[in-house]
Amino acid sequence: MTHLNRLVAWFEQLSPTSLEDIATIYHANSYFKDPFNEFYQRDELKKLFANMFEKLQNPRFVIEETISQSNSTFIVWHFDFSLRQRRLQIKGSSHIKFDETGLVTYHRDYWDAAEELYEKLPVIGYVFKQLKKIGH
Repeated sequence: MTHLNRLVAWFEQLSPTSLEDIATIYHANSYFKDPFNEFYQRDELKKLFANMFEKLQNPRFVIEETISQSNSTFIVWHFDFSLRQRRLQIKGSSHIKFDETGLVTYHRDYWDAAEELYEKLPVIGYVFKQLKKIGH
């Protein structure tokens, strides 16, 4: 199994139990950034995922496509979850870099927080939808 296949399988099967295997996927000093977080340590990423399992119901990543060149990969995904009995989905992508041993050293997520999250929330969603109309 290649390091990319291992990463994809880990994300698609991510659970509180499999989270314990993060050291086999991410380097201890790996970099992670998404629209809300920025970390330079694997342990911080582990805390983020643990918090995800505490706050969300049925979180699940689905990998749609991967594009690789050398030690760099681009992954297209969607993230399904429930929050307060409402089913939501975020679509995004990740830029991943591996070291020579196959561990992730760089993980940057790209997704539109306004469109993919804020617009779907009851009160704030209305505000973002109105702002979007003004912009068009």
